[in-house]
Amino acid sequence: MGREAICDCTFDGTTTKVKALLESEELILRGDIHLRAPLHALHHVRVESESLCFNIDKGPIRLDLGAAVAKSWAKKIKTPPPSLADKLGITGKNVRTIGPISDRALDSALTSAAIISARNPDLILSYVDTPESLATTLREAKAHLAHSIPIWLVYRKGPGHPLNESAIRTTLRAHGLMDTKVASVSAELTALRFNLSKSS
Repeated sequence: MGREAICDCTFDGTTTKVKALLESEELILRGDIHLRAPLHALHHVRVESESLCFNIDKGPIRLDLGAAVAKSWAKKIKTPPPSLADKLGITGKNVRTIGPISDRALDSALTSAAIISARNPDLILSYVDTPESLATTLREAKAHLAHSIPIWLVYRKGPGHPLNESAIRTTLRAHGLMDTKVASVSAELTALRFNLSKSS
């Protein structure tokens, strides 16, 4: 969930009211001044008195947010987003993979794991693209899942694929597992994490 504020914006010698939205990866200004910029494109981010100030390729911008909000927004803009490895919680962990991992972003994230092994994993990661591959994953991971090892199921985004979010949730819940987290993997892939239900 992003942050938003109605504030005065000064840009290119003009000051006007805008609606400013600070999202996880971009800043959006709506009103007489329109702007949509990725956070990494905001340079020399700083707080001056009551204002958040930064530079973009078109010039400097000042948002009069008030000191507290300006400091909060500046901190968020300067803090790099978590890596995929951090989002999946695989950094420094023993990870078991099931099925082919051909996605470049996912393969890169796995280099942050302590070890890739089916022995004593801290978590399991599996790419599933059909009901059959999901069934195979559940069969292979059954013993670890029964011992409350969490599993990430990575699958294709959007409609028109043999396996979708609803089917995955229905199948896993029927096996006593509950989805506890979601993470975007890449432009094409997303992931759901499941854990053994406490009532199981």
